[in-house]
Amino acid sequence: MANRLREWWTLQPEEERQSADNPLTPLSDAQRRNTLPLLTLAFGWGFLVTGLLTGGALGKGMSFWPDAVQASFYGNLANFAIGAVVGYMGYKTACNSGLLYRLVYGRFGAYIPVLFIALLTIGWQGIVVGAFGFAWAQNFDSTAFYVVALLAGLLFTATTYFGVRALEWVSVPSVVVLVAVGLYSIDLNVGQAGGWDAFLALSADKAATSESPLSVLNGVNVVIGSWIVGAVVMAEYTRFAKRAWVAIAIPFIVLIIAQWFLQIVGALGGVVYGGDGDFTSYLREQAGFIAWLGVIGMSVALWTTGDANLYLPVIQTSSIMRRPRRVMTVICGLLGTILGLGIYQQFLFWIGALAIWVPPLIGPVIAHYYFVARGKMDAGEEARLPVINWAALFAYPLGLLSYYYAPEWLVPALSGLAGSMVAYLVLYYLIPPLRGVAKA
Repeated sequence: MANRLREWWTLQPEEERQSADNPLTPLSDAQRRNTLPLLTLAFGWGFLVTGLLTGGALGKGMSFWPDAVQASFYGNLANFAIGAVVGYMGYKTACNSGLLYRLVYGRFGAYIPVLFIALLTIGWQGIVVGAFGFAWAQNFDSTAFYVVALLAGLLFTATTYFGVRALEWVSVPSVVVLVAVGLYSIDLNVGQAGGWDAFLALSADKAATSESPLSVLNGVNVVIGSWIVGAVVMAEYTRFAKRAWVAIAIPFIVLIIAQWFLQIVGALGGVVYGGDGDFTSYLREQAGFIAWLGVIGMSVALWTTGDANLYLPVIQTSSIMRRPRRVMTVICGLLGTILGLGIYQQFLFWIGALAIWVPPLIGPVIAHYYFVARGKMDAGEEARLPVINWAALFAYPLGLLSYYYAPEWLVPALSGLAGSMVAYLVLYYLIPPLRGVAKA
C-alpha cells in the first residue's frame, strides 16, 4: 500500500509529458486539440454562475438601460482584451500559465505569482461549490447545503481527475440546457414586470432608491473583477488551439457571449425579483417542470465550470511544484470544497479583491512577451532563466499603487494592469541588475 501511495505521489516526468494535459513542458503538435471540443468547452466554462451574481449586483445598483448594459459590456470587453492577449501567448508558445510565469519571473520567482493565483482560483472553485449547494438548498446554514456542497466538490474533483477530455465531455449538455433556461428567464422577468417599458421604469425606480448604488465606472470594475482571474489564465486552454483564431475565439465566447448573456439575465432578475440574480431562486416559484429545469440547468452548468475552474490551479501548481497532475487535482479539489462551505457568501467582496490583486501579476508577462521578447519567447530557453527576475516582482507592488491612484476616467483594475506593465519595462531597461543572473 505504501509503495502504491508513493508511486501515486511521485512525479513521472515522461509520463506527464506524454499525457493529454502535459503540465511540464510546451505541448507538442500532437497534443493540440480539435476546434469544436475547445469552443464547446469555452461555452461551458463561460456559463459560470458568477455572471448571474454580477448581473444581479448591477441590476440592483444602477438602471438596467443604459448603465447596467454598458457596464457589463465594457467590463467584459476589457477582460476579453486581456484574455485574448494572454491567450495568444498560450497559443504561440504552447505553454500553460505556470511555464509563462517561469519564463518571465524566473525559476524561483515564478512561485510567487503562480501560488498566489492558484490560491485565488481555488477560492473561485469554492464559490462554485457553494453555488451548487445553494442552488439545491436555497440557504447557507442547513444540513442540505453542506451535504450538497461537499458532494459537488467531490464530483468536480473526480471528473477533473481525468483531465481536459472529461471537461470537454461535461461541457456539451450544460451549454444547451443553460441557454434554454436563460432565454426562458429573460421572457419571464420582462413578463412579470408588465412588459419592456414597465421593466425599464421599475429598473429606474429601484436604481434611484438603491442602498448600494453603483456608477458605470464602478460597475465596470465589478465586472472585470468577476472574470479577471479567468482572463489571466486563459493560456491553460488556448495552448491547446491549433489555429490563432481559435485562441482568440475562446476568450470571446467566454466573455463577450456567455458572460454578457448571463449578466443580462442576472440583472433582469435582480430588478424584478431582487436577491442576487440567481434564477434558481425565482424559477422555484414556477413549480413543476420549470422549477426542476432551473435547478438541473444550474447544476449542469456549475459542474462544467467547477471542473474548468479546478483545472486551472491544478495545471499551474503541477507545473511549478513538479507534482503529478492527479495529486494536485486531489489537493486543490479538496481545498476548494472546504472553502466552498463559507466563501460563496462573500462573493462581491471576493471579486472586488480580485480586481485589485490579479491584473498587476500578469502585467510583467504581457510586457515581456510583446515588448521585450517581441513575440519570440522560447520555452526551450528555460534552463538559462534567472533564479528571480526582480524587475517583475517589484513591478507588482507598483501596479497595486497605480490601482489606488487611478485617475477618475480610468477603471482602477486596468490602471493596475497598465501600471505594472510600465513599471516592469522601466525597471527592466533602466536597472539591468534587477533582471537577475541567468544560469550558465
